[in-house]
Amino acid sequence: MSESGMWVLLEYRLPREPSTPRIALWRKLRGLGVAQLLDGLVGLPLDSRNQERLEWIAQEVVEAGGTAGVWFARPGSAGQERALAARMAEGVAQEYVSVIAAAHEADAELPAVRARTLRRLRRQLGRIRQRDYFPPPEREQAQRAVEALAAALEPSS
Repeated sequence: MSESGMWVLLEYRLPREPSTPRIALWRKLRGLGVAQLLDGLVGLPLDSRNQERLEWIAQEVVEAGGTAGVWFARPGSAGQERALAARMAEGVAQEYVSVIAAAHEADAELPAVRARTLRRLRRQLGRIRQRDYFPPPEREQAQRAVEALAAALEPSS
């Protein structure tokens, strides 16, 4: 759960046309790993970094001709917060599962291809971790799978 039990929320509305700002907003929010609470309402555990990120996005929404606001809230119960955290963890767990699968598939590749795959998977793990607020067990499994791939590339002594 968030340390303080507080969440930072972004409520927003953008015009349907042009669609470019809506698509850019969706990509930014997805990259942050926000919890979609309602249409036009997303949240993240409150910390100064998440607050600043959502404030910047709110400003971009306004500049694109929309409306936006940043709010602070606490779920009504611990159960609601656990459910929200579980939903967020489930999303990143699927991403970790794809990393695990890619690492296992790379075992059959040629060493040069395996090395490129390893670099890509390390970058991918870094991006997933940035939005992994409630780490699922798959996080460690993905890390181990990537480390095993790296170890397989090292020359035997």
